[in-house]
Amino acid sequence: MKKTFRIALLTSTLLSGAAWAEDVTLTIESWRNDDLTIWQDKLIPAFEAAHPGIKIVFAPTAPAEYNAALNSKLAAGSAGDLITCRPFDASLELYNQGNLADLSGLASMANFSPVAKSAWQTDDAAATFCVPMASVIHGFIYNADAFAALGITPPTTNDEFFAALDKIKADGTYIPMAMGTNDQWEAATMGYNNIGPNYWKGEEGRLALIKGEQKLTDPQWVAPYEQLARWKDYLGDGFEAQTYPDSQNLFTLGRAAIYPAGSWEIAGFNTQATFKMGAFAPPVQAAGDTCYISDHTDIAMGMNAKTAHPEETKTFLEWVGSSEFADLYANSLPGFFSLNSTPVTMTDPLAQEFVSWRGKCQSTIRSTYQILSRGTPNLENETWNASANVIKGTETPADAGTRLQAGLDSWYKPAN
Repeated sequence: MKKTFRIALLTSTLLSGAAWAEDVTLTIESWRNDDLTIWQDKLIPAFEAAHPGIKIVFAPTAPAEYNAALNSKLAAGSAGDLITCRPFDASLELYNQGNLADLSGLASMANFSPVAKSAWQTDDAAATFCVPMASVIHGFIYNADAFAALGITPPTTNDEFFAALDKIKADGTYIPMAMGTNDQWEAATMGYNNIGPNYWKGEEGRLALIKGEQKLTDPQWVAPYEQLARWKDYLGDGFEAQTYPDSQNLFTLGRAAIYPAGSWEIAGFNTQATFKMGAFAPPVQAAGDTCYISDHTDIAMGMNAKTAHPEETKTFLEWVGSSEFADLYANSLPGFFSLNSTPVTMTDPLAQEFVSWRGKCQSTIRSTYQILSRGTPNLENETWNASANVIKGTETPADAGTRLQAGLDSWYKPAN
């Protein structure tokens, strides 16, 4: 009897051990600590329900600390199995260092266009090392109640845009536009690279700049600065010391009528603003012009090349590349738009307005992100500074273009 019990106990222990061994836990590294609850409440449960035996832990780091923290973990061999990828050079460097695996062979990669994959590929597109997740779109969010009260129609041309700003300023109830220059990056991201594509014709100009066929001193690259210089009169008193959170608060408290925006603001603004909001695309120079939008590849997910669970990690990444994930992610995080080729219907009206511009305008990405910010001085950071200076009036548009081109020429030689 004792022998039988002992055998039964041993068999039970072995079986439970085998079952336990089948459960694999994968950890996701990310800088997006603001969407922790969405991963925990929506995305992870959906995956785990369809894939028993694979558990997912979402372990984000504060955005400003992510790059350094991730590099330290990778060096120590303690990084998670799944690496959330920033676009272009930061992730390319991780791949070149052997930290990210080549995912070109994933079946789900067929769900993404070459443009969608371009932010997470080698320069020759031979290897794709992250599965694209989402892009963000630039434009302007406005207080629809203010527009209605003042009889303003969302502008489509530059003349209409400045006429609207003049009308808001003359009324005096609202600051015409909420943006400061203290943090600098907004002036470039929501300023220069928001309105600029309509001048340099999106991808046509961006790629010509990379090839050396255009320069930052050319009229189409200086003209956006000339428009930014006009913004100064509409940003309100003390905009020079105004931080990014200050601008967000001015708009959501109803004190400003227009907010130069990225679509990532939608979820937060929805919870904070008590008024109806709308959005309009960057106005074109003249009626009938082709419109261009910055539809910037923003976030993707890759595999730690040294993960102990490559097959399970690939299973998760195949799901990230699926239409199911695309729909869940885009509607859970309105303003982060799926890069999957399968169309996603947005339930948030403001998000739907932004994404509708894809059907009307030509899409491009921020001009400084691919190749042109690999050296010193860094063109992305220099564009922050130049945009802020131009708005403040401490640097002329022409001087800004000359300085940026000289900096680029000092280290960048276009391939022949």
